[in-house]
Amino acid sequence: MPAMPWLDALPTWLSFPIGFALLIAGAEALVRGASRMALRLGIAPLVVGLTIVAFGTSAPELAVSIGASLTGEADVAVGNVIGSNIMNVLLILGLSAMLVPLTVQSQLVRLDVPIMIAASIVIWVMSADGLIGRIEGIILTGGLLAYVLTIYLVARRRRAALTAVPLASGVSERPPAEVRIWVQVVLMVAGLLGLMIGARWLVGGATRLAEWMQISELVIGLTVVAIGTSLPEIATSVMASLRGERDIAVGNVVGSNIFNLLFVLGLTAALPPAGVSVARAAVNFDLPVMTAVAVACLPIFFTGRRISRLEGGLLVGYFVAYTSYLLLRASHHDLLEPFSRVMLLFVLPLTTAGITASVVDSVRNRRKRLSKARSAARRLP
Repeated sequence: MPAMPWLDALPTWLSFPIGFALLIAGAEALVRGASRMALRLGIAPLVVGLTIVAFGTSAPELAVSIGASLTGEADVAVGNVIGSNIMNVLLILGLSAMLVPLTVQSQLVRLDVPIMIAASIVIWVMSADGLIGRIEGIILTGGLLAYVLTIYLVARRRRAALTAVPLASGVSERPPAEVRIWVQVVLMVAGLLGLMIGARWLVGGATRLAEWMQISELVIGLTVVAIGTSLPEIATSVMASLRGERDIAVGNVVGSNIFNLLFVLGLTAALPPAGVSVARAAVNFDLPVMTAVAVACLPIFFTGRRISRLEGGLLVGYFVAYTSYLLLRASHHDLLEPFSRVMLLFVLPLTTAGITASVVDSVRNRRKRLSKARSAARRLP
């Protein structure tokens, strides 16, 4: 967000609780407005979550990355996108699933998650030479426009198919008249403003509190500031889960990641004449982790199209492990080497084996159901 002195005028003891309250109220208003507007316009809540909600909650990442890019702080600009994407899946999706198991629509498995994976791989390849150039940034930005157009066409086709099906007696074709679009737009705008201002006050209060407790700037940057830009996504997805708007909760995470990769990072690279440089450490470690996290979504979403509480806990556990690794690496702690060995030799292989087994079991069950359905169809006269 741009410099606004009045936003930082509150004392620490006020900015922290007021910021938290604004986050909760903003998330409630955004989810309520988005879900009702989807109902009024006949748009699937998933589409709203993938676009309006996701792009709105990614505004802090956009402001931070563009500002850092224009001031020559390339590591902050790129690291903000990578860290936010990893946090969106591991922490936000994990917390949401731990609260309420999340159902996943087929569109996510067939379209949105593959696009997120492809964008992650493309950016990793673009960064191999240590630079994402201006032309590459423009290409990424154009990719977001193509993605939004694709979502629009898919939603339009689905809506046409639904309207072609006769409605059952007693079912109204139109949503309730009291759901006014302009009221929901005001709710969503107010919710976004509440999320952004609340996040800023909460991060500012937490940062000043950490400094008062003499916690190092490195730890503050890796924890408070990193989580700060993702607070809108956290508040929105958790609130959506609690309200039963699961499509918005999942769509917010996937849509935010795609927006961060294609638009935030694309615009960050397109604005400076020389593009944006990518640190070798990010190319060798953080980008592969971000890509692996994106790839891990596909089998988790694929197995029954449901994210269970256990899978949510696993995602949160990996976020704790990733953050612990960053802290150990930054402080050159003696535990870094044994911690890395345990993760590489035991935790990651066991998780991969578990996910693979779940996918195989899901495929077998699906084949059994298809076989039973075919047998039943043959027995019909």
